[in-house]
Amino acid sequence: MCFRARVCPWLAVIAMAAVVRIGCVSRRSVGSLLFRNSSLVRPLAARKKDQDYPYLFTAKIHASPSCNAGAGSKAASLHWTGERVLSVILLGMGPVAYFYPGPVMDYSLAAALTLHGHWGLGQVVTDYVHGDSKIKLARAGLFILSTVTFAGLCYFNYNDVGICKAVALLWSK
Repeated sequence: MCFRARVCPWLAVIAMAAVVRIGCVSRRSVGSLLFRNSSLVRPLAARKKDQDYPYLFTAKIHASPSCNAGAGSKAASLHWTGERVLSVILLGMGPVAYFYPGPVMDYSLAAALTLHGHWGLGQVVTDYVHGDSKIKLARAGLFILSTVTFAGLCYFNYNDVGICKAVALLWSK
């Protein structure tokens, strides 16, 4: 039996337990969470075995605005665009680094990978850290981690073989 076949039933059980837990926490039934009318609705078509026409059920999708969505929406949009552009650039940097390794590519990879990781972990902090003092502490820790990461990669590039050659050496063995 393959690993996926053994895990998938457990994932369904965990997902259902999460839905039931959300219903308990919000003091509403699971039905009220899943089957609500709203302006943002996702239809699900299901057929009864003895009838030919589909019954439509709907599930509400929450689209609540951010707390700071007023003045910074242009900056947030540019930040989101910058994240996507950096991700596409990183996809292109892989083959270029393979065919043209050198100091410029090593330092470009160091900067791009550090920035990509910083932005990604920043989203984790935004989503999962709550409370003003905890957020400030987590962001300070993230800034220190990103600084040390970039400094370490630059040190590796300057004093050792560099990122491109190190990856090539890992693949050659």
